[in-house]
Amino acid sequence: MEFPERVFTEEEVQRARKAIKMGYKHPVVIVEGSPDFKRRVEEALELIKVADYYDFLRTYIGRIVEISGLSQLRTEEAAIWANRYAVADPVDAASFFIQKAYQMMEFIEGKPHFSGQGEMRAIKKRIEFLRALRERSGDESVRRRCQELIEFWTEPLFP
Repeated sequence: MEFPERVFTEEEVQRARKAIKMGYKHPVVIVEGSPDFKRRVEEALELIKVADYYDFLRTYIGRIVEISGLSQLRTEEAAIWANRYAVADPVDAASFFIQKAYQMMEFIEGKPHFSGQGEMRAIKKRIEFLRALRERSGDESVRRRCQELIEFWTEPLFP
């Protein structure tokens, strides 16, 4: 079963859900943008592979596209639109991609993925990813950056 070209109508969402249940994964995550953008995204994708989350990402995301506006999940395209600032830090970019993949998963499953609770669940997935990357990476600077981001994302909003 193939993943639908777009995921917009209820029928398309059902087809995407069925394809995923049957084990569908995008063959690769396609990266579109400037050479610098592509390089930075590839660095983030390598970190996602180190953390053993690449299959999760490519289950729900087929493309990462450079834009000049706000970075966001494009559910109808199963794509992440990201600006150059979103990919400047490869560890942060990788965790952002996992957060958006999780939101895509919830969208396909019919859960409220952009509600306050949906955002909190996606952030928990981001933190889970950062912990896995911290554990699996042999690069001390990556482990240090993971720890900084874990502290940032777990810090209480109001002390």
